[in-house]
Amino acid sequence: MRNYIRLSILIAIGAFSSVTIAANSSALLKDRCASCHKLEGPVAQTAEEAWQQKAPDLFYAGVKYKRKWLSSWLVKPTRIRPAGYLYFNHIKPGKEMDEIDQSTLPKHPALTASEAEMASDALMKLTNAPTDLKKGEFSGKSISISFGEMTFDKFNGCMACHQIEPGYGGLSGPEVYTAANRLQEDYLVSFIRSPQAWNPKSLMPNRHVKEANIQKLVAYLVALSKEEWK
Repeated sequence: MRNYIRLSILIAIGAFSSVTIAANSSALLKDRCASCHKLEGPVAQTAEEAWQQKAPDLFYAGVKYKRKWLSSWLVKPTRIRPAGYLYFNHIKPGKEMDEIDQSTLPKHPALTASEAEMASDALMKLTNAPTDLKKGEFSGKSISISFGEMTFDKFNGCMACHQIEPGYGGLSGPEVYTAANRLQEDYLVSFIRSPQAWNPKSLMPNRHVKEANIQKLVAYLVALSKEEWK
């Protein structure tokens, strides 16, 4: 009988601790993330609403990001978008072309290691995706860097907006040389197929890429992520 009581107490304590941790994690997101990121849907439905956003939506972070990357990046954030979330808010006239106005780019706040773990756990539970996402979208097949770059740049023109290595490529979109480290492959397939299914006002154009080429593009991003970039 005593053992049963002790076991019941331990289970109750464990359940209480789990609830407390979950509550603290949720509170952390609201305190540290909600001022810039949307933690609840829906996605922006008008251009005006979209242009007022400061950062990406997080209410489907659990089907978009990789937890390992989140817990590491949140401790030591690096810039993913060279020209900020909405590039047209951070450019200024230059001598020959527009330039990024570095003074307008906010720095992402860093979390402690324990906060990052809590935030990552909470983010991975946010799975309210605006569109259906099937498991196993990515075939897992590999591709050579050289052929992948041809598919990415020459055949689809993606380098106009994205950097494929530090300092090489476009600036208006996020860099992609670490994309497969931070983003789930199935999400990448779905997003490339139809960016507007995820965000109707996304600046990413729908290039109506053929399914076989979508697989090649994601395989290329996976290959890039395995390179050692400084």
